[in-house]
Amino acid sequence: QVQLVEPGGGLAQAGGSLRLPCAPSGPVSNINAMGWYRQAPGDPRELVADATNSGDTKYADFAKGRFTISRDVAKDAVYLQMNSLKPEDTAVYYCNARWPWGIYSWGQGTQVTVSS
Repeated sequence: QVQLVEPGGGLAQAGGSLRLPCAPSGPVSNINAMGWYRQAPGDPRELVADATNSGDTKYADFAKGRFTISRDVAKDAVYLQMNSLKPEDTAVYYCNARWPWGIYSWGQGTQVTVSS
């Protein structure tokens, strides 16, 4: 299984910003989409933002206007720029990569904590 590395995360103040990068630890092939999900305690994992290799993006309602997802397809990388952070954004954020036919991989998760 591909290991996705998520070096971002950390602590931010409300209104602040964080940037979450994610990329495989080694060479891979044929990724066709990557995204970010999050999971707060007691809640199911939910989509934050997603991007295909062709540049199509989608965002959760709570992320629209605040978060931006981008891809570097050559590096199989995805980036989530998180601005105007709120305490409600506190969660474990998981990188996701997807291949055709239902094949996928998850990062181990990175903690994002936003203080008020």
